[in-house]
Amino acid sequence: MENANLNVLFQEKRQQLNHFASQFTTDYDEKEDLVQETFIRALKSVHNFINDPKLMTWLYVIMKNIYINQYRREKRKNAIYDEYIHTDYFNSVSINLTENKMIHDDILKALAGLPAESAEIFKLHLDGYKYHEIAEAYNLPEGTIKSRIHQTRKKLQQKLKMYQSS
Repeated sequence: MENANLNVLFQEKRQQLNHFASQFTTDYDEKEDLVQETFIRALKSVHNFINDPKLMTWLYVIMKNIYINQYRREKRKNAIYDEYIHTDYFNSVSINLTENKMIHDDILKALAGLPAESAEIFKLHLDGYKYHEIAEAYNLPEGTIKSRIHQTRKKLQQKLKMYQSS
């Protein structure tokens, strides 16, 4: 399908998609991001649905899945952050901003001390990307990604063991 026809189709469906996005968030920018990401993902297979009466249902499912995946990523990112960053040491009353800065710097140094690709893969994992998504991005087997994340986690735990509660 030509780009001009896709533009017309997407402009026609934009208002409905904005309405769908309102079910997930009230934030204008987040709604726009959801609509844009839905269009981007739909481009891959839009030719299969172009004249299908279920086009909007398909677009809604794409949007819903994007929202759910973003929510899961954020939830997982926060859980992992809590696991790696917030230890009993961090929660103690005596900690101050200078100590926080030093800890943050230590974490950044530990990440910087890793091979670049391993650090990038680990950061994607922290951002909530699934193993298969990272594997696809790096053109590596999923098992290799799991192994690298595990090895990176162990290296970081070793480098940051002074912050682990006993």
